[in-house]
Amino acid sequence: MEFFQGLLLITSIHILAAASPGPDFVLVSQQTLSNGKKSGLMCSIGIALGLSIHIIYSAFGLAAIIANSSSVLWAIKLLGGGYLIYLGVKGLRSRASTNQDTQQPKAIKYSAKKSIGIGFLCNALNPKAPIYFVSLFTLVLSPEMPLYHIALYGLWMMLIQLAWFSLVVTLLSHPRINKKFKEMGHLIDRVLGGAMIALGLKVLLTRSSS
Repeated sequence: MEFFQGLLLITSIHILAAASPGPDFVLVSQQTLSNGKKSGLMCSIGIALGLSIHIIYSAFGLAAIIANSSSVLWAIKLLGGGYLIYLGVKGLRSRASTNQDTQQPKAIKYSAKKSIGIGFLCNALNPKAPIYFVSLFTLVLSPEMPLYHIALYGLWMMLIQLAWFSLVVTLLSHPRINKKFKEMGHLIDRVLGGAMIALGLKVLLTRSSS
């Protein structure tokens, strides 16, 4: 397959994958609404960087090994599912702000570094990623393909991921939209926290096809 044909194919598939609801979307929404636009953008950067892990092992053929190894996949499920549940529990513990609270800085305010780290781990520990990436790369990879083509594909997917979540953050940061969400801030945190826990449990309880 020609490079630009592969690029077009990867673009169309990955845009749909990035836009589909999942742990990354829930996390970015939660961070943006709780801690503001900067936190959401930093989290989006972390998610995009997390893709590099999957791209690297896919490029070296490890995706096929992980996707077909029940023990390795189960270990990833434990890590990924456990981390999602941990994030969800933190969301469920959110409380409504009192008048006194509104005059004080928020108690939980992640630094840029920590927001990037949270996004990175959320994506890197996604147990569905090995199967997705081995499927995607199988469509475009060939034995004679140079490594720099794979690197360009990977960087392009990271840019797509970052662009999508930056758009999500921008929309949620719009004054009107943000105001409506913040009026029910603690309830939204709890709903998103519950969604995180549900996703985590789904990860842990879903059987591997291998």
